[in-house]
Amino acid sequence: MDTSVSGSDPENDLKVERFDQWLRVTINRPQARNALTFAMYQRLAETIRSIPELAGIRALVIIGAGAKAFASGTDISEFRAFTSPQQAIAYEKSIGEILDVIERCSVPTIAAIGGACTGGGFAIASCCDLRIATADARFGLPMARTLGNCLSLASHARLVGLMGPARVKDLILTARLFDAQEMRSAGLLSEIVPDYDALVTRAAEMASTVASHAPLTMRVTKESLRALQADVDPEVEEALILKAYLSKDFAEGVDAFLNKRKPSWTGS
Repeated sequence: MDTSVSGSDPENDLKVERFDQWLRVTINRPQARNALTFAMYQRLAETIRSIPELAGIRALVIIGAGAKAFASGTDISEFRAFTSPQQAIAYEKSIGEILDVIERCSVPTIAAIGGACTGGGFAIASCCDLRIATADARFGLPMARTLGNCLSLASHARLVGLMGPARVKDLILTARLFDAQEMRSAGLLSEIVPDYDALVTRAAEMASTVASHAPLTMRVTKESLRALQADVDPEVEEALILKAYLSKDFAEGVDAFLNKRKPSWTGS
């Protein structure tokens, strides 16, 4: 039997459930292809920070509601108000901190991916320790053809560590969607399952398995691998973020997306 965890989102856009020794967090906006608002990112981080206080929790599953999307990224309407350097830097800093919370989660994390896994959804999945997906899952970082923004240096480094620089360039420069088999070949996925029902079942099995293993071995392994990642120069990162987020192209990309038209890029 599952029970709701105290403090789960009252608006139900982020659903948290406990199953014996593991938690399942469901990104629950299927009507919006599970696009995340800024508040949802914060609630996800708060949930993960609370895990050490939940006695007996030894694994975490993150999944999207329904078969159409794990998460399609940040809700684009959230970008309407971006007009200053401070807003761009604050957004990327906030997202970076949230991704770091996911990556530093005290227990093993499993991304159970069905359907679209793009943008911020891809970033969340890349921070998890294990990733499984449905056969029809699609993965991408399409900002070069949608918004004209960019990833942080930390996100670039994380993806390069997972898949290598050539594959990351392919993802971003072509802005195409990769299928599950390509992502498994790239090393991103450990398993592919037939459909969403099988995904839910397999994620539960995997969570139960890792929850039964030695907790300190899990934690030391995660911390050791994270310690190998390169440091990021914050000044270099801020300059690159501002180049994208304060550009005319980014404003054009947001407007075009929200008005369902093709953006007209100028490179400025």
